Amino acid sequence: MAEKAKKTKTKKAEEKPVKVDKSKRLSPEEVVKYFKDEFKTKILKAEIKRRATGLKKKEFVNIWIKIDKSIFKPVVKHLCDLTFPHLAVTSGSDLGKTIELTYHFSIYFGQYLEEISLNIAVELPKSKPEIETICDYIPGALITEREKQEMLGIKVIGIPDTRRLFLPDDFPKDVYPWRKDEKGLEPYIRNLHDEVKKK
Repeated sequence: MAEKAKKTKTKKAEEKPVKVDKSKRLSPEEVVKYFKDEFKTKILKAEIKRRATGLKKKEFVNIWIKIDKSIFKPVVKHLCDLTFPHLAVTSGSDLGKTIELTYHFSIYFGQYLEEISLNIAVELPKSKPEIETICDYIPGALITEREKQEMLGIKVIGIPDTRRLFLPDDFPKDVYPWRKDEKGLEPYIRNLHDEVKKK
């Protein structure tokens, strides 16, 4: 019985989350652990990629984390609690049944090749492609959120400005240029190459 209690105690000690000193820069491995400790199995995938860059072949680090949609907003808050990130852009892909958004952040930025690229991906079902705004944490996210709304048909809940960004006001409603399904541009595209071949 005492042996079992000892094992349980040891296991709990191993699972204890790392205390984060915000003045200390975390290694890429510690950054991944920071998120895994908080969100456990809701972190669906995490990998660290390193590559040499520049003449001096300095190392540049990319962290790729895929998360469950249910933790998206808490993950962004958790990131901001660690250090205020720079959001470069959000990319979006039509994967068939889902739309994947990847938020490309940089942390510890400001020094050449010292920052870490942190990429957080989340999939949204096409049946309900909704995600919460992060403008309350990162106001600069507004432009990229507006772009995803008009290009992919994402509904960004709580976005402070719903106007179109690139598409004109008379562009057809419910048509999204980056979609690969029936809501994309395919019905509106003329294949001039095929038309010439038929002549």
